[in-house]
Amino acid sequence: MSESTHYTLTAKTLHWLMSLVIFSMLALGFYMSDLPLSPEKLKLYSWHKWAGVTLFLLVIIRLGWRITHTPPAMPDQMPQLQRRAAYAFHFLLYLLMFIIPLSGWLMSSAKGYQTVWFGVLPIPDLIPKNKMVGDSLQELHEALNTLLIGVLIIHVVAALKHHFFDKDDILKQMLPSRRHVATDESS
Repeated sequence: MSESTHYTLTAKTLHWLMSLVIFSMLALGFYMSDLPLSPEKLKLYSWHKWAGVTLFLLVIIRLGWRITHTPPAMPDQMPQLQRRAAYAFHFLLYLLMFIIPLSGWLMSSAKGYQTVWFGVLPIPDLIPKNKMVGDSLQELHEALNTLLIGVLIIHVVAALKHHFFDKDDILKQMLPSRRHVATDESS
């Protein structure tokens, strides 16, 4: 496995696709939670659950890709404390991307609302219906999303700091580019 100065096209595609889905899911979640019960709200909840299942599958694919493809090295001049913080925040981000859809799936199961992926494929409930458990899982799901928002803000601010203040290639490594793109076969 050769070391690259950029992420592979697959890694970049997964990163930006998941970013789009996550930000869309957060926006939809905030919007639909305040709506009165209606057919429109139920439709939006279905879409949110479909996207959650899709995100869950994408994070599994992304983790597999990350495990089998070494990411670019961090800049030599980056202090050890920043390196550790970067690893910790990336670990937390991956953990949240995995746990949040899982908490939503558990919540739907406990509330007695089966998820039917894209209205076609029924996803089995993970736990039996239980209102108290469902309400607790809803609170957990909301708290985890609040934590995710904080981690995403730090992630974006850190990327911008590296680009504008440190003037290193951390952000450029993940941006779509025609030049210096590592092929999926080479890394």
